[in-house]
Amino acid sequence: MASSTDLAMSWEEWIKQDAVALAQLIRNKQISPQQAAAQAAAAVERLNPKLSAVLEVYENTLEDIHVDGPDKKGALYGVPMLLKDLGSSLKGRTQEAGSKLYRNRVATSTDPAVENYLRAGLIPIGRSTTPEFGNSFDTTTDYLGKVLVTRNPWNLDRTPGGSSGGSAAAVAAGIVPIGTSSDGGGSTRIPASFSGLVGLKASRGRVPQPLAQNEYMSRHTIDGVLTRTVWDTAAIYDYLTDIPEGGTFIPMGAPAESYLSLVSRDPGPLVIGLSTGRWGRGTDTVSEVSERVRVVGALLDRLGHRVEEIDDTRICDWDAMWDGYVTTWISSNARLRHEAEQQGINPSDLENYVTPIIYRHYLAADRYDKYDVWRAMERNNQVTRAFGRFMSRFDLLLTPTFAIQPQLANGPYSLLRDQELDPWVSRLCDACRYVMPGNETGMPSISVPAGVDREGLPIGVLLHARWGREDLLLQIAAQLERWKPEWFEAFPPIHAGI
Repeated sequence: MASSTDLAMSWEEWIKQDAVALAQLIRNKQISPQQAAAQAAAAVERLNPKLSAVLEVYENTLEDIHVDGPDKKGALYGVPMLLKDLGSSLKGRTQEAGSKLYRNRVATSTDPAVENYLRAGLIPIGRSTTPEFGNSFDTTTDYLGKVLVTRNPWNLDRTPGGSSGGSAAAVAAGIVPIGTSSDGGGSTRIPASFSGLVGLKASRGRVPQPLAQNEYMSRHTIDGVLTRTVWDTAAIYDYLTDIPEGGTFIPMGAPAESYLSLVSRDPGPLVIGLSTGRWGRGTDTVSEVSERVRVVGALLDRLGHRVEEIDDTRICDWDAMWDGYVTTWISSNARLRHEAEQQGINPSDLENYVTPIIYRHYLAADRYDKYDVWRAMERNNQVTRAFGRFMSRFDLLLTPTFAIQPQLANGPYSLLRDQELDPWVSRLCDACRYVMPGNETGMPSISVPAGVDREGLPIGVLLHARWGREDLLLQIAAQLERWKPEWFEAFPPIHAGI
């Protein structure tokens, strides 16, 4: 490990570099890729004892940054990144999905999304934490023989969100400029909101799926990244959206224009809906969160966009939306029987290999039969069409990212809590009401920082767009970044610059 005197730059300089800026320094030979990787590893050593965000650093990468084949011609060549312990995998690297069921599992192939990161020239230097199978926004696990609680650098008592919590904590703290994510119910956008970051969930089909993933039953989930700047997200998505032939069951084609070139200019005047309503849930959104959305709405209005508050009861049949989403979510846990058998584990012993809440998911999967799955498919069609009709009135829809503020780490949403499943799932859906419909419908949305609350914790707002309009989301996010740089450039109390 490099000592402080061996570092390529001071920590104060390090945290100022987003991925695009760091890549430019490397191209100009002001810093080498080896030095960048070593400094990121040194940041892990300094901060991870407080954050518990990084599971391992790849020592052979520190010795040879080309061991996994990053493209030297990629626009982000030499920039270090972390791979989430769930989602797309890298051949030869351990990926355990936060579960004892997959302990010591090593990937046998590289998924297309990771191939795209390597084409961009990014250097995976290690692996970040996730709750088991990504099934909560509280990134807490126990599969390593002890309870591992990933903590938010803005307040160590709080979770950084999840399920991409390790990536979020590491990026927010300035360890690396990029961490990978996967989003099946807000797992990119929620940690972006909790940690003061940018998190884009692209349209279904925009990013290639992992090779082993069932594309229909896993249709809710899409891989992505967490970054500190819109520029970084745009630069990565210029590579991430390359889909190999036959690589998706929804062929979208390439974006019409480079995202990085688009974000340098503002969009034209847009019609933007605004909602802080219940979205079919039984609780109100926290008032401080709703107020922040209206602050952003007022700013967008001043920038020349037309912002109109909408009646959320007219978006879709919310009972159908939540029934369809929860049915698919819980019933998909029936797969754990097959997964256990594949590992040589008797399904009757599964309780000893998964967290309490995951085991309750598994037991509850028996409630559903093929008719329930067909009903969920029918409701998915119904709800998706309703959202499509509603969004035909608007270019964008502005909402909170999350209905409540960042929660306690290993708190009431932890998978380690042995609670009744139905109330736990209901509370989770209440909190995630604005993100989960994007997973059900496949439409894209982006969470961007919008300042902090009275406790100094970040609040994110969410911008939704019609299917395939990531370009518009990135443009409006970049416009906000230009007008409110203080929202995007804030660092938490725990960060590499200290």
